[in-house]
Amino acid sequence: MASSSSLLSEDQLQCSICLDVFTDPVTTPCGHNFCMTCLKEFWDTSSYCQCPVCKMDFPKRPELHVNTFISGLAAQFRKQVQVKSISTTGEPAKSLVLCDICSEEKHEALKSCLICMASYCNTHLEPHQRVSSLKKHKLIDPVENLEDYICQKHERPLEMFCRDDQTCVCQFCTEGDHKNHNTVSIEEESAEKKTECKNKQAEIEQMIQDRLKKIEKIKHSVEVKKKNTEKEKADSIEIFRALIRSIERNQAEMLKVMEEKQRAAERQAEEFIKDLEQEITELKRRNTELEQISNTEDHLHLLQIYPSLCRPPPTNNWTDVSIQSHLNVETLRRARDQLKECVDEEMKKVVSMELKRIQQYAVDVILDPDTANPELILSDDGKQVTCGDKRQNLSDNPERFDYCVCVLGKEGFSSGRFYYEVQVKGKTKWDLGVTRESSNRKGGIKLRPENGCWSVWLRNKTEYEALDFPSVPLLLKQAPQKVGVFVDYEEGLVSFYDVENESHIYSFTGQSFTEKLYPYISPCVNDGGENSAPLIICPVSQVQS
Repeated sequence: MASSSSLLSEDQLQCSICLDVFTDPVTTPCGHNFCMTCLKEFWDTSSYCQCPVCKMDFPKRPELHVNTFISGLAAQFRKQVQVKSISTTGEPAKSLVLCDICSEEKHEALKSCLICMASYCNTHLEPHQRVSSLKKHKLIDPVENLEDYICQKHERPLEMFCRDDQTCVCQFCTEGDHKNHNTVSIEEESAEKKTECKNKQAEIEQMIQDRLKKIEKIKHSVEVKKKNTEKEKADSIEIFRALIRSIERNQAEMLKVMEEKQRAAERQAEEFIKDLEQEITELKRRNTELEQISNTEDHLHLLQIYPSLCRPPPTNNWTDVSIQSHLNVETLRRARDQLKECVDEEMKKVVSMELKRIQQYAVDVILDPDTANPELILSDDGKQVTCGDKRQNLSDNPERFDYCVCVLGKEGFSSGRFYYEVQVKGKTKWDLGVTRESSNRKGGIKLRPENGCWSVWLRNKTEYEALDFPSVPLLLKQAPQKVGVFVDYEEGLVSFYDVENESHIYSFTGQSFTEKLYPYISPCVNDGGENSAPLIICPVSQVQS
């Protein structure tokens, strides 16, 4: 029968957290095994109680008991392969070095001598502690490979370290090839390296903690996202339910009108039929009288009553009388208008939800004076811009717009999402949007996507236009007082919103961004004071409030 040592390996008895042979192994409900201390510490540093291997979540922390079977296997494995547990300092125990002098039963060495090139137990080390000449020998903690501690060239102990060549040397080396080099004792260099190791260890531990915190932050973000999504789903369901209720209500009202008109038509038809039947009865009676008199032989009687019978009985003119079979157009129009009003109201709620969601990506836009056209005047905080009456004497650097009266934000964005709002109240013309970093800054500029600019503008007080290709006139119900600009870099989306009316203005979709995008703002020319109101960038706190 094969022995247990041939069947078991360290990997099979290894904790996946500390990567050492199990100590007090415990088993989770999902069947995985860990050191009890390792698992408790893992759960203590996490906000979730889950298996470190398969990530199975546990509603509450399981009660842990040592798995005696696995514990016995681990203990047997340590004994057979002579593996010692990791000490509390985190340093592995030293391997067993035997005394080179012991002849029969070998004892564990206490020290190794680099001069004698031998290892000694406590008994055989005694001469080195007593004899004066032996006291001068270089003793170190016991090692198996003593030749690695001896200079191969001079056969002397490697007692020094050359910092210039980053190698261990003997005393003779410092007087020869390494003369005038920066050399220190091995103990000094080792102490320094230990300090560096501790510093590196501290850095790594900090990196581990940073990443654990990042994991927690990501998990928290997912939870927040999940809650937000659930709320958005509930809001969306309520909006569509309200829309469905409105449609059903409009449908019921229109059907009611149709049914009422049908009943009115039936009542009218019944009245017409009743009148017609009465006239038919009278006409039949007259027809019978005429038939009787036409067959009489009493000529005198015929002549006497003929005048009254030849006149037809009183009847209505039924030529133009009919029952309308189509629905009243006014009813249809009214139903359509009511439905449109309801849909518009619910769609406004959808846009309001959308706007609140994207306002979470608001950024602090500050205008860059190095890009501003010389005619523009920027406020000290970089939040307002107006067009002055004269051109300022500014350096014509490559970033500055020299012809178009526009300015860019200081910070560019090459990933993710960002949003900013600008107050346009009191303006008769303006441009807003984003532009890529390499867009032209000199001379006339055509604001189009193919030229790296995605924007909308106002002209002549009421003419709004999206500068797509071709340009798209925008029919807005109300003049925006505050315009929001939203960019989703990866999605290739640039959208504009009327913030106060909570309505969508226009979106550039399916774009491909490969450079940094910068907020693009133009208050346009002053027009003799008619367009002198400033464009004002709203603070992030105001946007997200």
